[in-house]
Amino acid sequence: MLATVVWIGSLASINLLFLPAATRTLKLVDQLSLVTALQKRLEPLAWFCMGLLLVTGLFQMSTSEHYDGFASISTQWSLAILVKHGFAVIMVVISAIQTWEVLPSIQRILLKKEKADEAELARLQKSEVRLLRINLLLSALILGATALARVS
Repeated sequence: MLATVVWIGSLASINLLFLPAATRTLKLVDQLSLVTALQKRLEPLAWFCMGLLLVTGLFQMSTSEHYDGFASISTQWSLAILVKHGFAVIMVVISAIQTWEVLPSIQRILLKKEKADEAELARLQKSEVRLLRINLLLSALILGATALARVS
């Protein structure tokens, strides 16, 4: 549960508190410098939480009396778990794009300081915000699928 709280809590904090405040108070270059510094601290924690949730989730699933086999959709529980895992896979892909594509691109441009391309930074910022919001939405859907499985 702690891994879920840390992972989803950090996504919610960034999306609902940090990004709006940074957008209102900082210039684009300063926003992105701060966001990349924050992400650099949060990413290892997020990847650790995702890994821990994967391991504990697979263990809990395999010991469940409802478990009928991989990709089974014979019950409401198994369908909810399959949907949950589908959302989780999408979330991992989005996190990977963010970690290994968008953030390094932002960092490369920020290294240029005065020669930083504002238009490219703005495009990358939109991508970063979009990916963060999609991941927050997916995390809510994962929690919903988990709740559906629990009541089954």
